Amino acid sequence: MKYRLLDKEELVELETEFVRFLATRSIPGEDWEKMKTSQPDRVNALMEEFSDLVFEKILIGVKFLEMKLRDDLKVFRCGTDKIELVGLSVEGAKEIDFTTDQSPAEMMAQFKKSGAQLKLYQAEKPYKGNRERELFAMLEAGCKISDGELFSTLEGLRNVN
Repeated sequence: MKYRLLDKEELVELETEFVRFLATRSIPGEDWEKMKTSQPDRVNALMEEFSDLVFEKILIGVKFLEMKLRDDLKVFRCGTDKIELVGLSVEGAKEIDFTTDQSPAEMMAQFKKSGAQLKLYQAEKPYKGNRERELFAMLEAGCKISDGELFSTLEGLRNVN
């Protein structure tokens, strides 16, 4: 198994896709129900295969990730061969909290009012191994898939300095 088993909640959301997956393996619903009691090893193998397929499809499409902590924000552009980081940390403003749900414009307005000291930083590195496995590890560590708007905003700030 490359990633992890989908949990029950995730499987419920993907029920239609799972039924299609079973159909491509010529396993109708009645056979699946019987298999769950008579062939638990086969059931587990099919669940692992389906989970890996789901995660692989998601991870291949990931272009941006973000990690929000109270006083530190990291956004990543996930290229084919390398990952780029633009980060922003805040000092001296307790009212700023990156974990709140704000648009980049709202966040910038809050910074301007607060008088906080902002530190912008950046880095990039090639993937050490398999891109999708590295991105999966980042998601498991708390990163969220992003649309890239925040990355563009911070990259714009970086280019001003």
